[in-house]
Amino acid sequence: MKLKVRVVHYRHDCWYADIDDADDRQPDDPFWYADCRTQAEAIALACTELAALEAGDVLPCRLSETRAKVA
Repeated sequence: MKLKVRVVHYRHDCWYADIDDADDRQPDDPFWYADCRTQAEAIALACTELAALEAGDVLPCRLSETRAKVA
């Protein structure tokens, strides 16, 4: 699986970052996401999380799959 980081400026004081499958055309269920105050924070946080996901031997779970396990 090829993962990608996406960072979007969606309010004057907020940047959204997520990690998803690069081949997924609908980014509605990422593996990870965060709201950050700055672009630099969003990029750094997403890259740290991406490195952790890539270092693991287990395929990441989508957020909807994680919530289903908890419920």
